[in-house]
Amino acid sequence: MKEVEKLVSEFGKKTKLVAMLAPCFVAQFDYPEIIGQLRALGFDKVVELTFAAKIVNHEYHEILKKSKGLLISTVCPGSVHTIKTQFPQYEKNLIRVYSPMIVMGKVCKKIYPKHKVVFISPCNFKKMEAKTTKDVDITIGMDELENLLKRYKIKANDSAKKNSKMKFDKFYNDYTKIYPLAGGLAKTAHIKQILKPEESRSIDGILNVIEFMKNPDKKVRFLDFNFCIGGCIGGPLLTHEKTLEEKKERVLDYVKKAMGEKIPGGEKGVLKEAKGIKITY
Repeated sequence: MKEVEKLVSEFGKKTKLVAMLAPCFVAQFDYPEIIGQLRALGFDKVVELTFAAKIVNHEYHEILKKSKGLLISTVCPGSVHTIKTQFPQYEKNLIRVYSPMIVMGKVCKKIYPKHKVVFISPCNFKKMEAKTTKDVDITIGMDELENLLKRYKIKANDSAKKNSKMKFDKFYNDYTKIYPLAGGLAKTAHIKQILKPEESRSIDGILNVIEFMKNPDKKVRFLDFNFCIGGCIGGPLLTHEKTLEEKKERVLDYVKKAMGEKIPGGEKGVLKEAKGIKITY
């Protein structure tokens, strides 16, 4: 609640705000109307995490090419927390690369140095993770954003009529938009180019993760896992009015719709903007 009040207090002030939408946003909000709604709320810039996911994927790919033992993804903070608290013997296997949220926060801090970065999250674990970095200033849940839109009576249809700028401030357009789905990281990091099918495992649902970690398959070299069933679309701060299958379909429809959109800098976007940003720790 304090984070929401802090955010509301920034509306209308001289401080500019950039909204970073978790990639599962489309499971709850209509695209592209949500962009117009965010601008109507008071956000000067609106970005998604696709660009950062691409950067993270590239680093994972390079690390996995050189590795021999088990490596565990660190994109989902809930699963990372579980490893550190319940299976500390595997903490050394965690890939030391920042999550797309933190990487995108770093990108925004570099490109928009006078803006405050606001992350819109699908879960409380991401909120906890955001507090570990100076690259995210405020974090609110998808549910809290929904309430803000209702509070200020900013409807999707009204936003579309009043705000012509319903496009993301983009850096890259890529199929990493499927990141919020279970196994999304493994599917988009070109893992098949460097690992055999039996050497990569994607698991969603923390009970399934725990079951695997109790007796891990020694053939597995890369574990891509999510705390929530279905991946981030199953996050507790997202709407419960839609089924997981409906949310998945919305993400896949968004990928098809958005991939044809033009972005600054052409197909490769402005990848040069990420040069010099530290993404490992």
